[in-house]
Amino acid sequence: MDKYTNGQNIAAAAEKNIRTDFKESMTYGEYLHLDKLLDAQDGVSGHHDESLFIIIHQVSELWMKLILHELQAAIRNIDEDDLQPAFKQMARVSKIQTQIIQAWDVLATMTPAEYMEFRGDLGNASGFQSYQYRLIEFALGYKTKHVLKIYEKDAALSETLNEAFQKPGLYDAAIQKLARSGFKIDEAVLNRDITMVYEPNESVKAAWKTVYRDVDTHWELYQLAEKLVDIEDSLQQWRFRHMKTVERIIGFKQGTGGSSGVHYLKKVLDQYFFPELWELRSDI
Repeated sequence: MDKYTNGQNIAAAAEKNIRTDFKESMTYGEYLHLDKLLDAQDGVSGHHDESLFIIIHQVSELWMKLILHELQAAIRNIDEDDLQPAFKQMARVSKIQTQIIQAWDVLATMTPAEYMEFRGDLGNASGFQSYQYRLIEFALGYKTKHVLKIYEKDAALSETLNEAFQKPGLYDAAIQKLARSGFKIDEAVLNRDITMVYEPNESVKAAWKTVYRDVDTHWELYQLAEKLVDIEDSLQQWRFRHMKTVERIIGFKQGTGGSSGVHYLKKVLDQYFFPELWELRSDI
């Protein structure tokens, strides 16, 4: 018996317990509902590159679902003063964000000429309408009421978004944690209307500055601050790659959903979720 045949026999013996009969038990494909998942790429144009376009956006939506799952858990844990699990959840969000950022590199392999061959078939469907992206913005504290109108077509979805719009975000939870830790935070911030876009506040900035100037005393709050910065940094990188990919493929054309396209995407780069954590870097 040669070495190759002997090696095959050894390998087969080592894997003798591999299951092959699934008539009465659940398979990998059934557990993941792969029949539904892999049958959900029906395009509208028949163009070769539409599969790329659909899959990139579907994968991003799946990652966003997980981001929301982790953010919501992190908010709950911060509210309960259980910061260590929140740190793990926030760190996971940052890792997920790297996957979404890199997805733009794959989409950027599609040229303007290729996209123009099926772009018109998309009608007014646009990534601008991604409700999970809006939920992420809400969870991070950035809320603009006018976007809710986009989702009125679906009553259940509209209700979900309105509920999320009314809930405190991640930064609200962090600021409340500062107050519970003994920092003097303005009552106007602690009792603010959480449906409004957050505005920077000097008492919040002063609290974070104290944390950064005495890390040993405020180690957990320092970790919390840096996890927040990680998330915002990654989100801004995602936004930048989004903007440059759109510019690379369609230039400065209007978006299919009616937005100004690249002009709009450049404007949102100026939005901050946790402004004091960026401002204090010039002061310490």
